[in-house]
Amino acid sequence: MSKSEATIKRLRRIEGQVRGVIKMLEEDRYCIDVLHQMQAVKSAVARAESEILKDHAATCVEGAINSGSKKHQREKVSELIDLFDKLKR
Repeated sequence: MSKSEATIKRLRRIEGQVRGVIKMLEEDRYCIDVLHQMQAVKSAVARAESEILKDHAATCVEGAINSGSKKHQREKVSELIDLFDKLKR
């Protein structure tokens, strides 16, 4: 199984978790239980995001470094800086 396939599988599980949270709300379940499930979803999304970021660094960023193109290298570093800036907001 490729990294992309594993990440897609993880995201499909998250999709199921989100559907479960919706059902909990529809069933008027206890708020704390819903919030616990929301935390689980957030944690799962963060893990998926981390895997995608690792893959990006191992492929796209590494490719830019190996290309020897300063322009390509700057573009990839700039993308990462922009991403980290968004995460701080």
